Amino acid sequence: MAEIVRSVKGTRDFYPDQMAVRRWIFDTIRDVSTRFGYQEYDGPCLEFIDLYAAKSGDELVKEQAFVFSSPGDDLLTLRPELTPTLARMVAQRQYELPLPLRWWSIGPFWRYENPQRGRTREFFQWNIDLVGTETAVADAEIVAIAATFFKACGLAPDQVKIEVNNRRLMDSALTTLGIDKPVRSGVFRVVDKLDKLSEKDWRAFAVETGLEETQIDGLLLLLNNNALWKDSQELVEFFELITVLGLEDYVAYNPKVIRGLDYYTGTVFEAFELGGQSRAILGGGRYDNLVADVGGNRLPGVGFAMGDVVIELVLMDAGVIPEMVGCKTQVMVTVFDESSMMASMQATREIREAGYSVVVYPDSDKLGKQFKYADKLDIPVVVILGPDEIANKQVAVKNLRTREQVTINRGALLTQLDKSLTH
Repeated sequence: MAEIVRSVKGTRDFYPDQMAVRRWIFDTIRDVSTRFGYQEYDGPCLEFIDLYAAKSGDELVKEQAFVFSSPGDDLLTLRPELTPTLARMVAQRQYELPLPLRWWSIGPFWRYENPQRGRTREFFQWNIDLVGTETAVADAEIVAIAATFFKACGLAPDQVKIEVNNRRLMDSALTTLGIDKPVRSGVFRVVDKLDKLSEKDWRAFAVETGLEETQIDGLLLLLNNNALWKDSQELVEFFELITVLGLEDYVAYNPKVIRGLDYYTGTVFEAFELGGQSRAILGGGRYDNLVADVGGNRLPGVGFAMGDVVIELVLMDAGVIPEMVGCKTQVMVTVFDESSMMASMQATREIREAGYSVVVYPDSDKLGKQFKYADKLDIPVVVILGPDEIANKQVAVKNLRTREQVTINRGALLTQLDKSLTH
């Protein structure tokens, strides 16, 4: 045998069982997004690398983006994220679009990662944004969408938590530590790395960023002050709104959450799995200057992104994915022999037009083999049309779950199917 061609490293094959789970997650995303009044959109999978170079941070551009040159020597990339694309699209039609915008999207993205459980090079990502307002109401609504999604999937507050902070609050706190503005963006990356590095490596990274030892000690005290949010009017109002929305059990303040991307300006947040592997599920925040950064006028926005790989693992480990997820075939019509093929096809058409999901066995083979096929596909009901049934204007219906079989008049087929599929 010839060697089977392997798949590309960091990509996934979606066989029907996996595709059914993916579709269930995507349908839940669509349902939650549209219930909050958001409109679906999308952008191209190819962008100029310049779109990300000044907005998304050096790590994403230099280490994670798939970059290649076009015939015109322009550097292109497979999109690693969507927020800069959103900003570009809004900037291009800034005076035509009704504000505020409520947009959502789900599609493929690519990053040059080291593939492992929970991390791939090709993935799907949910993006949802509210653009055109700076209010805490917008921040609360976006976080409420994330919490509502978790709730809709069956995840309880003791299984997942959305942790919130504010960049402006942290800027003010860093000022009290004597940390100058030129190194602020570097300090935000230091904060973002706190739980990702050993204490020794983290301190070394902080020193490289330009912090003194006393400032590092002060920063550690700051990052352990869980009441710091009370110094921010934005966060005080934010948490009041989350309570009004009835989702306070899913949301908490965490001064260590800062988000590594350079374009965040206000409220930032990340959702984490509680217990288990404590995986980060989604992240986002307020980006008030991003539209201006890509050539438009200043237009504030807030949003988040969630990849499909980690959330699927979290949902699987939590045991909340429905057993019967996906579109299951309800009925199979057997083919007794060549002479009965047309009668079987006619019955299949009748069943399908009545709204049932139905297949016909494509060959005239032993009935036992046909039943085994239906069993493997978990098809609950089989319709049998042999020469005797056809001659007597009858049909046999077998429930493979109860093993009960009845022979009825041909005209009563749909009524019997309804009974068999509801018992």
